Amino acid sequence: MIFLKFDRRIFQHFDWTLLALVLSICAIGIINIYSVGFSVSERHFPFYVKQIQWIVLGLFFMMAAYLVDYRVICQAAYLIYGVSIALLIIVFFYGYTTHGSQRWISVGFFAFQPSELMKLALIIVLARYFDSHNSNEPYKLRELFFPFLIVLIPCLLILKQPDLGTALIIILFCASVIFFMGINWKSIAIVLVSGLVLLPVVWYYLKSYQKERLLTFLNPEHDPLGTGYHVIQSMIAIGSGGIFGKGFINGSQTQLKFLPEQQTDFIFSVFAEEWGFIGALVLIIMFMSLILWGIKIALHSRDLLGTIIAVGITALISWQVVINIGMVLGILPVVGIPLPFFSYGGSAMVCLMAAIGLLMNVSVRRFALQS
Repeated sequence: MIFLKFDRRIFQHFDWTLLALVLSICAIGIINIYSVGFSVSERHFPFYVKQIQWIVLGLFFMMAAYLVDYRVICQAAYLIYGVSIALLIIVFFYGYTTHGSQRWISVGFFAFQPSELMKLALIIVLARYFDSHNSNEPYKLRELFFPFLIVLIPCLLILKQPDLGTALIIILFCASVIFFMGINWKSIAIVLVSGLVLLPVVWYYLKSYQKERLLTFLNPEHDPLGTGYHVIQSMIAIGSGGIFGKGFINGSQTQLKFLPEQQTDFIFSVFAEEWGFIGALVLIIMFMSLILWGIKIALHSRDLLGTIIAVGITALISWQVVINIGMVLGILPVVGIPLPFFSYGGSAMVCLMAAIGLLMNVSVRRFALQS
């Protein structure tokens, strides 16, 4: 078996740059979450202590994903996908509800969100499919029916929870993978026209709060104490940070609790208020470096399978960064997307760390296990 072959080059060519980028972002995130703890009542462990625990657990899964050859992992792609679908279905029967959404399964002390695992499962299963159905010509729409179906099923289940943000991220990074593989212009035109035709139908089935979020995006002032409150307070926090920020634990919007969802969706606003434009710019550069490094790994992968995996993981991280920062700045609708490796959260952190392990897996096997 491939994964039983030991090769010291796995450790000689370990991607320390990728690990350093990820852990640096995590470390800044912990400091930021620590600051949030001064303005949030915590009955049990402080948020930053829990975040450290998730990171440590995530490092374990990262190493597991790193050590097992990605070719072996992809051999079990459809099994992983099937298990992920089963978990999404189980959520409707045994999951518990918070903030009006039924998304989590309680496993002992750990609340697990199956939709996070589904992101990684989709990357693996799409890589497996396109690797075995590679074409020298751009794909036609009928040739993409199965990939579309693979993506559609979990999206419908996640929308039912409801979780519009996660479903949107899945559509975006999966679309990125499909576009990377190549799709002819006629098919693209059909998809775009179909999407426009279906917009009224999509609008009809949106929850009322989701419709309000979209209306708020167009005009945040139309309900400043309701749906527009989040965006307005976020923009005030970011703007008040100025060039150099108000200083650590000195953000008034954060400490006076004006800023909602401080440790998750609006964590970037907390950081920008305390560290200003310079601090925010440094953090954005770190994310850009991480994304560019992922692109580099994709370009230098030893096979198509590894390339698709690297593209999928990089697209997943990229879209989450763009949408999170965009929504806290008020230039995109608020859809509840956390900032990767930075926002507080267990399931997201563990699954993203596993994704990084898989990205390292692709990177190192340019040098090792050539058979």
